[in-house]
Amino acid sequence: MNTADILSNSNTPPSMNESGRRSQVAVLRCETYDLQEVRTQLERGIALLGGWQKWVRPEENILLKPNLLAADPPGKAVTTHPAVFQAVAESLQQFGVKITYGDSPSNGTVEAAARKSGLAEVAAQLGMSLSPFREGETIDIEGSHHRHKAIIAQAVLDSDGLISLPKLKTHPLTRLTGAVKNQFGCVVGLDKKMFHAKHPQVDHFAAMLVDLNLYIKPRLYILDAIVAMEGNGPRGGAPRRTGILMISADPVALDATASRLVGLEPEQVPTNLAGQQSGLGVYRLEDIELLGDNWEELVVRDFNLGIGLPGFVIKNIWLRNQIVPRPQIDPHQCKICGLCVNACPLRPPAADWAEAGQEQPPQYNYATCIRCYCCQEVCPEGAITLQVPWLGRIMGRRSDR
Repeated sequence: MNTADILSNSNTPPSMNESGRRSQVAVLRCETYDLQEVRTQLERGIALLGGWQKWVRPEENILLKPNLLAADPPGKAVTTHPAVFQAVAESLQQFGVKITYGDSPSNGTVEAAARKSGLAEVAAQLGMSLSPFREGETIDIEGSHHRHKAIIAQAVLDSDGLISLPKLKTHPLTRLTGAVKNQFGCVVGLDKKMFHAKHPQVDHFAAMLVDLNLYIKPRLYILDAIVAMEGNGPRGGAPRRTGILMISADPVALDATASRLVGLEPEQVPTNLAGQQSGLGVYRLEDIELLGDNWEELVVRDFNLGIGLPGFVIKNIWLRNQIVPRPQIDPHQCKICGLCVNACPLRPPAADWAEAGQEQPPQYNYATCIRCYCCQEVCPEGAITLQVPWLGRIMGRRSDR
C-alpha cells in the first residue's frame, strides 16, 4: 500500500472517508492478561480490520499513547495493562515500525507512572524510548463549536502517527473514559486544567475532546477492557474483569460499543453525541459493523457505572449546583496530601485548605465548584466520592419511573 492509501485510511475518521460504509469494531473475548492470549486476540483483531498494512507502514515513527493517569500498579486497573502495551508494541516492531510512547499524567511524572504501571519495564525490554509530554507547541484547533488553543506535546506533532491504547473506566464527567478521552493526555501538563475551567459545561468539554481527536487523527484505537474499572473511576474505583479487547479506527463507534457492553446507552456518553455531530465517528448500532466475537454474549449486566452527570445540559449555575453530583471528601480516608487542591483548575481553588491549614482535609466551596471532578480523578486514596444534592435525587427518582 502506498503512502496516499495509508493516509486516506488513517487521517480521516472512518465515518467520513467512505460514504455509506459502516464503521468496523473488532470485539474480542480475552479473559486474562496472559501475554500469549493477548497477542493472539490482538493479531486476530488486526487481521479482521485488514492487517497492519492498512494503518501503518514499515519505518514509520509511530507513537503509542497509553492511559498513564497516575503512578499505580497494573492490578488497580487505572492504567493500560503492560500485557496489552507489550503485545501491540511487539506486533508493530515485527511489522517494521519504529515505536516510542508517552503521556501527560494528571499528577506526578510520566516516568513514575510508567515505572509503577509496568510499562517502563516492557519498553526497556523492547528498546522503546519514553517521550515525556512536557514540551509542546501552541496549536489553533478550529472546532465545530469553539476555537481552541492547546499546547500539544511535541512528540505527538513530530511522530508520523499515533496509536491510542485507552483503558475502559467509569468517569463522573464523561460517564466513561475510553478511546476519545484518551487523547486529552496529548495536551501538555497544566494546560489541561485550563480546558476544564474554560469548558465547565459537559457538552462543551466533550466537543473539545472530539476536536482534539479530529486534529491529532490517531491511526487506530486499541481498548484495554480485559479488566475495566467500575464505580468511583477513573482512579478510585474497583477493578472489574470484563474479558474484552476492542479495536477500531473509529473512536466513537468503539466507545459506543464499550457503552453497550457495560449496560450504558451510548447517548448517555457526551463524547459519543459530540463525536457523531462533528463527524469523528458514529454511535448508532446500525452504523457499526461488529467483527469478532458475539458482543451480546459479552455484556456485563451488573457493571457499576457510578454516579455521573445527568444526561442534559444545565446552563443556570445555581440550578446546576442543586442537581449535579458534587465531590465530597471522606475525612477517614483522606491522607491530607493536597493533590485535590493542586488539581482544581480554579483560582482560588474550589477545594482548598480551611483555617486549620493542612492539618485537616480540604473543604469545598460548592458555589464556585464547576463539577469537573479533577480532584476526584487524582485522589490516590479513593477518598473523594460524589454526592447527589437533594433536588438531583428527586429528579433522579422521577426519571426512573
